[in-house]
Amino acid sequence: MPRLLRSYVKVVDAINYRLGRVIMYGLFVMVAVLLWSSISKTFFLPSLWTLEVAQFAMVAYYILGGPYSIQLGSNVRMDLFYAGWTVKKKAWFDAFTVLVLIFYLGVLLYGGIGSTAYSLGHFGSEPFIFLKNLVVAFVTGGPEAAGKVIGHIERSPTAWRPILWPIKTIMCLGFLLMLLQAVSELIKDIARIRGEEI
Repeated sequence: MPRLLRSYVKVVDAINYRLGRVIMYGLFVMVAVLLWSSISKTFFLPSLWTLEVAQFAMVAYYILGGPYSIQLGSNVRMDLFYAGWTVKKKAWFDAFTVLVLIFYLGVLLYGGIGSTAYSLGHFGSEPFIFLKNLVVAFVTGGPEAAGKVIGHIERSPTAWRPILWPIKTIMCLGFLLMLLQAVSELIKDIARIRGEEI
């Protein structure tokens, strides 16, 4: 395998491993929020924010933990036939299935970027141009210039009404990291097919 591909696998695996180890503790954040929700409903006035914060924490936990899960191979498999296959046959099968995963994650990322642009007030058909203009405005003119590019901010239609672009941005980051990890897995599968190990 070329050195560039080996470096790619090493860097992506290291980033997703470290992020995954940190995100594992997000479970405690969800438990704390839901515990406070139960306490406030029992002894005080119910908190408006607890349900949505727990939902946002769950989304971040699930989406940002996805790359680590792919890296560990902890996804669900039908081991009826797979377990008895040779390493090379498994690598061929995994390479095919990871190509399908890469396509799926690409579609999710594209939709997530469009949804994030919508949550920042872009209602047109070119979310990438809008986001590029937003970044350029922020870099050249600061938050005030970026504020002029942003339209009507999308909020949740609940009593608490939190803004939605932060969680949508986290989702896009998670999709991107999963896509990078899937490409890393494809490179490892191709190496196994060739009889190499990365």
